Amino acid sequence: MSIVQLDEYLIDQIAAGEVVERPASVVKELVENALDAGARRIQIATAGGGKTLMRVTDDGRGIPREELRLAVRRHCTSKLSGGLDAIASLGFRGEALPSIGSVAKLSLLSRAAGAQEAFEVRVAAGACEGPMPGALTKGTVVEVRDLFQSVPARLKFLKSDRAETSAITEIVKRLSIAFPGVRFELSGPDRSRLVLEAVPADEPLRRICDVVGRDFSENAVEIDAVREDVRLSGYAGLPSFHKGNSLSQYLFVNGRPVRDKMLISALSGAYADMMERGRYPLAVLFLEIDPSLVDVNVHPAKADVRFRDPQLVRGLIVGAIREAMAAEGVRGSTAAARGLAARFSNAAEARSPDPDIRFAGFAPGAPDIAMPSSPSAPRWPGSSYEAPARPRTPFDPSSAAYRPLDGSREAWPTEAGHGFAEDAQAPFESDAAQFQRTPSPQESRTDAGDHPLGAAKAQLFENFILAETPTGLVLVDGHAAHERIVYEKLKTALYGRTIASQLLLIPEIVDLPEDDADRLAEESETFAKLGLGLERFGPGAVAVRETPAILGQCDVKRLVRDLADELAEFGTRDSVKSRIDHVAATIACHGSVRTGRRLRLEEMNALLREMETTPGSGTCNHGRPTFIELKKADIEALFGR
Repeated sequence: MSIVQLDEYLIDQIAAGEVVERPASVVKELVENALDAGARRIQIATAGGGKTLMRVTDDGRGIPREELRLAVRRHCTSKLSGGLDAIASLGFRGEALPSIGSVAKLSLLSRAAGAQEAFEVRVAAGACEGPMPGALTKGTVVEVRDLFQSVPARLKFLKSDRAETSAITEIVKRLSIAFPGVRFELSGPDRSRLVLEAVPADEPLRRICDVVGRDFSENAVEIDAVREDVRLSGYAGLPSFHKGNSLSQYLFVNGRPVRDKMLISALSGAYADMMERGRYPLAVLFLEIDPSLVDVNVHPAKADVRFRDPQLVRGLIVGAIREAMAAEGVRGSTAAARGLAARFSNAAEARSPDPDIRFAGFAPGAPDIAMPSSPSAPRWPGSSYEAPARPRTPFDPSSAAYRPLDGSREAWPTEAGHGFAEDAQAPFESDAAQFQRTPSPQESRTDAGDHPLGAAKAQLFENFILAETPTGLVLVDGHAAHERIVYEKLKTALYGRTIASQLLLIPEIVDLPEDDADRLAEESETFAKLGLGLERFGPGAVAVRETPAILGQCDVKRLVRDLADELAEFGTRDSVKSRIDHVAATIACHGSVRTGRRLRLEEMNALLREMETTPGSGTCNHGRPTFIELKKADIEALFGR
């Protein structure tokens, strides 16, 4: 077959296959154009999950009449005056509008700033009509109808209307976080109306909470770090505040929302030993970097980026989050406290008595609750029947059924020491019940006021430590807390010096592709600090001569291949460190205080004090929370006070 040049319509359809994946992709491109035009108010209306209608209205600068036809032609843009090395806008490829027009009915109505009237162009099946006069006071209105009408096979790959509507909402939310000063409105017959009001530039957390949730501000740590020419800012959720998916991870590079796998990997690495598997942290992070040091022209969707120095960026994210968590000190998630309070409330409601049967107290005329009426003789309301007076017989210990075994009166409380006095209770104390000394009120107030985790009061179920703070109560999982403390001490001892290695009697030869062998050889010095000694062994292999001693007998070939894969995909070398951390976590788990051991009051307080000075003590090595704080107001609410 001879080589021929494709016609423009077919070229646009091919381009649409990359740019227009689903209705959410169309909304993303149109909203980004509105933001690039300086819009302060953007309205998005959809129908049929975006398959039937998508309309984006903005109050931006608009498009002059003579440029309307150019706006819907391929590779026509006003955003590349500085070249690809200085991209300062969200869009720049000039492919979105013509691609959309090739697979849907597109109309573009705009009134440029200072123009006397508005003009409109329409595109259907790649053919453009106009410009023609239109009615609009300001800005631009882009309307897309019947998506994929010219390629009906693409409709089969779309999801339900509800799923497509949710995807559009998610796209708008991500863009709204990057532009808090812009008002966004989502409406349509296929959705409930959503309005995100503009917020002041110095209060970005308000917009973040509108999107992520109101409780995010109570469970997040502010991030602000700079390394060389890269700055990282935003908020990272506490390790004990997590979700079952990664939808609440919002990453931005120079104001552009991205889903870059290297950045996601760095975020996961920052929480590696602070969060249980299968859970995902909540984070909103903004990366500001010189445009010449990042390539956003990787994919037409512009969701992936490439950094000139990925290790610098990864190290900044991991280091900044870990440092912020350590500086924050001991802090638990409010979600756990609310969950605990809800469990108490639900349990109380489940045990609540019949509302028609209430305790009326001991006031005159109150029912006799000591002797309920028999079913055979019901007591009807208004009846004059009164229960006969019960005879009262003086208590005689010598004839009582529960008299002391020796029959003497000496073991019974005297008038001066009756009831639950200490002397009266002494005969019933068991050796198995070992109660700790309770500090005086003055001591408790001093301890609780000086320390975030307060003063220990008791040990429950031979594991949980109950402590009192000036603002409420703290319940600590003793085993989990001590596990984190031991783990952090082990890591400090391990990484404070070169990790000990064991020399292999016979070097392990690992066959690898030549590129992987080159990458491993380049990082040999870093691996040597972690106790892994390797070197090139011919063009397609490496020789491993030493392994970290703490790993013991390990699968060397698998370890090296995992490292090669990680370097190829992410450019990182964390496999060795993660395995060493796993061994340290196992040692810490087995070496920490076990459930069932009774602690003295001094030991409980010492554990609380160590938690307050240990980084990441809000969770154990497996990601479970180590303590739950219940505020005094929450406790009072449980009792209706």
